Amino acid sequence: MRRKKQPAIYIMTNKENGTLYTGVTSHIEKRIYEHKNSLAKGFTSKYTCKTLVYYEIFDDMENAIKREKQLKGGSRRKKLDLINKLNPRWEDLYYRLA
Repeated sequence: MRRKKQPAIYIMTNKENGTLYTGVTSHIEKRIYEHKNSLAKGFTSKYTCKTLVYYEIFDDMENAIKREKQLKGGSRRKKLDLINKLNPRWEDLYYRLA
């Protein structure tokens, strides 16, 4: 069954250990599709961040936004450590969402 609206945070990249983009959304499948197909203009389009390497699902948007701010306020090293711990091969997790 496909997820409908579900608050989430996510990290996109253009390559392993490359440029990272952290975002928050109410519908992760739709939002990642937009990034992958350059429908979301801006940072991810400019730096071709089309690979979903990390995400967390939340019950409510308030907690998702708090977590996004925590990740964005943290160091790049902490983001890399998080990705490497849970997705050491930097696989595209988009296809696991469905």
